[in-house]
Formats: sequence, C-alpha cells, structure tokens
Amino acid sequence: MDSRYDASEVGGVRDFIWLIVILALVGASIWIMLNPDYPFRPGLDLQGGLQVLLEADIPLEEPVAMEDLDTARQIISQRVNGLGVSEPLVQTEGERRILVELPGIDNPRDAINLIQQTALLEFVDSDTVSLPEGMCLRTTLNEGQPSACETESGLSLESAPIYETILTGVALRDAGVQTDSFGRSLVTFEMTDEAASIFEQYTANNLGKFLTIVLDKQVISSPRINAVISGSGSITGQFTAEEARNLALQLRFGRLPIPLRIESTREIGATLGQQSITASVQAGIIGVSIVLLFMLIYYRLPGLLADLALIIYALINFAVFKGLAVTLTLPAITGFLLSTGMAVDANILVFERMKEELRTGSRLPDAIQVGFSRAWTSIRDSNIATLVICAILWAFGRNFGASIVQGFAITLAIGVMISMFTAVIVTRTFVRLVMGRSAEWLRDKKALLGI
Repeated sequence: MDSRYDASEVGGVRDFIWLIVILALVGASIWIMLNPDYPFRPGLDLQGGLQVLLEADIPLEEPVAMEDLDTARQIISQRVNGLGVSEPLVQTEGERRILVELPGIDNPRDAINLIQQTALLEFVDSDTVSLPEGMCLRTTLNEGQPSACETESGLSLESAPIYETILTGVALRDAGVQTDSFGRSLVTFEMTDEAASIFEQYTANNLGKFLTIVLDKQVISSPRINAVISGSGSITGQFTAEEARNLALQLRFGRLPIPLRIESTREIGATLGQQSITASVQAGIIGVSIVLLFMLIYYRLPGLLADLALIIYALINFAVFKGLAVTLTLPAITGFLLSTGMAVDANILVFERMKEELRTGSRLPDAIQVGFSRAWTSIRDSNIATLVICAILWAFGRNFGASIVQGFAITLAIGVMISMFTAVIVTRTFVRLVMGRSAEWLRDKKALLGI
C-alpha cells in the first residue's frame, strides 16, 4: 500500500482517480463476462471427456526403460496440447502405463489415433518403389508453392520390396498447416540444417522425378520434384482440415520411442460434470453469502464497503478466468474460494486496526490512515507466502503431470493477487471516500463503525 497518503488527503483527488480506475476495471470485467468470445473452460471433472490408459506393447518379460516411458509421456502431452484440449492430464502409472485424460473431446476415436500413432514419416525415392501407374503425376513439389495431389493416396508399402529412404521425420524441425489458393489444406514442413543440405542435393539431382512421402508405411503423397528444395516444403494430398492438422501434430512431435496399446478407455459423461458444477456453485454461493453477512453485521458500514469490494473481487476474478482461458476444475474452484477467504481476512486486519485507533480516541481520518498503513505489512507477508506455495505446487504439478494440482495453484495465485488489489486499493478507496468525507457526521455514530 502507498504509505505516502496522510490523513489530510482522505477523500481527496487521488481517491477519486482510483475510483475511476476501479470503475474502468469493473466495466471491462462485465464486458468480458458478457462476451461469448470468452467462454468458461470447465475441466474433465466438470464437462466430461475421455480417459485413456495406454500400456507398452512389448512382452512382459522385457523391461521398459523409464526414460523411454517418460519420453513417450512428453510426446503424447505435446500432441494433446496441440489438439487444443483444455488442461489435459498425461502422466505415467507404474512402470509400463501412461494415463491420458482429455476434457471436452468431441471425437474420441481421432484423439486416440493421434495419441497412439507412431507417425514414422519417410521421404522415399520413388524409383526404388513400384507404384501404380498415374499416381499423382500432376502434383509438383516446390519450395513454398506446392499444388494439391489430384489422385488417390493411401497405398501401403507394407508388402513392398526394399526401398530407399532419403530422410525420415527426425529431419523435421517444425510442421504446420496452410491452405492453397483453392482453399485445400496442406501440411508445410521445415527441416534441420543438416537434413536441408541432404534434401537440397537430392532434389537438385532428381528434378522432374517423383518423391514418395510415406507415413507409417502408407503413401500419402507422391509429388513431382519441380524445384530444388533447400529446407522447407509441403505435403499435399486429399486432406481435410482436420486430417492436415493431425498430420502436422504427428510430424511435429515425432515418433514414440516405444509402441503403445490401448489398455482401456472411458468416456466421462456430462451428467456427472453437471452435478459437480451445481454442487460447487451452491457451496460457493452459501459460503460467500455467509462471509458477506458476517462482514455486514460485525463491521457495519466498513463491512458494507468491504462487501462491495468483495463482489468486485469476484467479478474481476471470473473475468480473468475467462480472459486467460483458465481451466476450471473442482480443485481450481476450491483455489478460488480459498483466495476469497484470504480477501476477507485482509479486510478484517484493516478494520480491527481501525477500531483499535478509534477506541484510543483517534480522529476517524487518522484511524483510517493508520488502519490501512499498519495492516499492509501483515497482508503483504501472508500473501507473498501463499504465492510462494502456489509456485511450488505449480512446479510440482508440471513436473509430475498432476495438472489438477496446477489448476488449484493457478486459481489460488490469481485470487491472491486480485485480493491484494481489492483489499488494499478498492476497499481503501471506498472507505476514504465514504467515511473520510463524512468524518464529522460519523464521529458519534459508533454503532455504524462496529465499535
């Protein structure tokens, strides 16, 4: 809190400036709350979704290296994050299993395929493979200007004889999705420096010939090389936008170090989620109502102003949750409710200090100034300690795949920071403007001051 204020400034110009800032924040928060472009993002326990248990698909007598299992977990985590899933859970279970939880998945089968697929990409010399006559003869492979394949792909090389692989997907640095001038989707890629040199030499020596692009032994494109490619290009074919996006994710996040099979899948229905939401909302409303009533009864006029600040605190909190797309799970909601209690605690520290000053005969403006300035140290230290704990919990959740713990830590940290603002700035501004400017009138109204 700004200790440069003194009692003579109570209800002055600076307080009106802060009032304008507060009203602007309230207006912005209401706009975000009413804007459909900023929806709430419920987690798996609130909206339902998909739970998949994967197990290493190797004989039981063969041990699974924990390094390989953790690498597979990280790759799968990157893939599902690329799907845009809100707060996915990807963690190892035991020595052979990986648990994946995906909230709000619309197409479970596509998600499972993306998680499980190894995505072995190969650039194959077409001269070493016998392809059906006429496959993709009108397709070109240019640097930055590809055209879409006009014939059917999907042929398998499983039974093909030996063929020469020029490069594999390991050579890729990045992959993404674009559309051509006809609105058709294609997958762009960028190679590492070493691979780019190899690819540039190969395309330079094979202009006019065909290069077959194979994903997990399935031919996805066989374009003609019409230009020397120095390090970036694209994969074209009869892709839908969704297929192109999934392919780009598979290529970007590489091949799994161990094969995985699906041990079990479970779809969590929306009914359980709705019940959880209803119970959480009811508990939150009851708890906050009791707190507001307590503040009003015990602290009277200061309590009423604190209640108004607490309502603003909740409004700003939810606006931040929507604006930052914070995923709301039951633990995350618990973090918010806990921070609400801390916001009330800060006001209690201030008001109790004010009452002590008034009991010793201090003038009301002096009591207001002393109450906020001397309570600030305790408020600051307790909130900093909570933020340190939040940082530890967040790091734990990130390193051990416990996204639920991360959600709790994030919402608690957001709530603590906003509560510091509302308790110190919002409540102080209201108290100084309402009570400071009415000091003479309130001097003998001790009942209104909770004394």
